[in-house]
Amino acid sequence: MIDASSASVLDGVAAYYAARLAEHGATPRGVDWNGIESQELRHRQFLRLLDGLPDASVLDIGCGYGDFLRFLRATGHTGAYIGYDVVPDMIAEAARLHGEGDDRQWRLGGQPAEAADFAVASGIFNVKGDTADDVWARYVDGTIDRLAGAGRRGFAFNILSLSSDPERRRPNLYYADPVATLSNCLRRFGRSVALLQDYGLYEFTVVVRHR
Repeated sequence: MIDASSASVLDGVAAYYAARLAEHGATPRGVDWNGIESQELRHRQFLRLLDGLPDASVLDIGCGYGDFLRFLRATGHTGAYIGYDVVPDMIAEAARLHGEGDDRQWRLGGQPAEAADFAVASGIFNVKGDTADDVWARYVDGTIDRLAGAGRRGFAFNILSLSSDPERRRPNLYYADPVATLSNCLRRFGRSVALLQDYGLYEFTVVVRHR
């Protein structure tokens, strides 16, 4: 269940990304990435989660216009994909670009109604706007719990890193401590947790496998 504070946060997130999409269209900049190279680099980290299982089902929270589905299919993935996003125009663009069918479905919202083998979230923890850090941190923790529940075999997410250069940080973005995040996931979800911060971006990816 999404509480009132998280619902308010999601309203702000939806407004921000709706504006980005309206300005830049279904492009990496339309989901607030710098370009296709960094976007694909982020996608690639999630392949560690899928672990060579091309028919595994995937649930993508914050799917945007569905670029991760395009990337997955290009790598040979054939499993069912379900994309969720809180921006109606994002879901409309995803359906327009990729179609719908038994192997790809699009849902409006931030609360998954079903589970998949694996759940992922890319970029949804970064833009906090003027939301207080403590409120945003609760939203992050609640969303990680939803990811954990939506991925039967495991889940993964990325987030901006406090180990980035201080002068490059922006006040409207949220930066997490990678060590604290790793410790938190180990405590909550068991020992099968990996932290990836070696791919050249100012962020890290956490991969969790359920026992």
